[in-house]
Amino acid sequence: MEASTYDMIIAILLASIKAIVIMLVVFVFAALLSWIERRLLGLWQDRYGPNRVGPFGCLQLAADMIKMFFKEDWIPPFADKLIFTIAPLISICTLLIAFSIVPITPDWGVASHTSIGLLFFLAMAGIAVYAVLFGGWSSNNKFALLGAVRASAQTVSYEVFLGLALMGVVLQAGSFNMNDIVNAQRGLWFVVPQFFGFCLFCIAGVAVTHRFPFDQPEAEQDLADGYHIEYSGLKWGMFFVGEYVGIVLISSLITVLFFGGWHGPVLPGIVWFVLKTLFFVMMFILIRAALPRPRYDQVMLFGWKFCLPLSLINLLVTGFFVLLAQGA
Repeated sequence: MEASTYDMIIAILLASIKAIVIMLVVFVFAALLSWIERRLLGLWQDRYGPNRVGPFGCLQLAADMIKMFFKEDWIPPFADKLIFTIAPLISICTLLIAFSIVPITPDWGVASHTSIGLLFFLAMAGIAVYAVLFGGWSSNNKFALLGAVRASAQTVSYEVFLGLALMGVVLQAGSFNMNDIVNAQRGLWFVVPQFFGFCLFCIAGVAVTHRFPFDQPEAEQDLADGYHIEYSGLKWGMFFVGEYVGIVLISSLITVLFFGGWHGPVLPGIVWFVLKTLFFVMMFILIRAALPRPRYDQVMLFGWKFCLPLSLINLLVTGFFVLLAQGA
């Protein structure tokens, strides 16, 4: 073989190893996050939280996983079995694949050097909508179907504002490449000139992950748990863990796009990336503890009447100042 072939094989092997390591770390942390969330919610709401299984309830996650593994993986006889089975796989796989464009450090990222990084994330976010739609429709349950329709309408709507918020960052960095975006923030984090874009991205990120206060697709009081009401066992677990993987993904993207990624004084880059990401993960949990759930129509009106005009204004103002700077 030629030297170039060997180099290509080594590059593929290194990328595969990085992908497996990142996937395992994200998956384990997302599962652990369910215990962290319950403990923090207990702290902020002045109660104990899980404290029976192991010291400080630290083995609660293991108990939940054992229970989930041994629960019957039941498929309703009236469901579309193939689509019913595929839906949770789409949910978890699209989010894990989207992590490939996140640069943890300059050297640690599976496909962070690609020139279509942000577009790839938006594509994966669009495919993830089908998981919810398939899950609700294939269950042949009116509550599941209504939850799926709510989820798909909400997600597609807020992905518009998500994309428009990102375009301001792209204009300032001059690239869709995630590494270029991080390096463009060496002097000043984009959260300063793109503060409205940051706020819009956070709001849209909470909405597309169906977290409080935008969890109307799973509202217990009117939909009896929404689109995954008929799921059990590992299939339900995929939807459950997928929600936390989405939280970690959005928090990582906030770190990369608005807070300089791995850049920071004294500490190694990977430490800064983890600390920033953890901070925004905790903010997701704090939002759940602090805010009530609005009505579904209020969520949609808030998006189209407030988020859309603000995102367009932010994009126009950013474009004006970028052109002004280039002309100067």
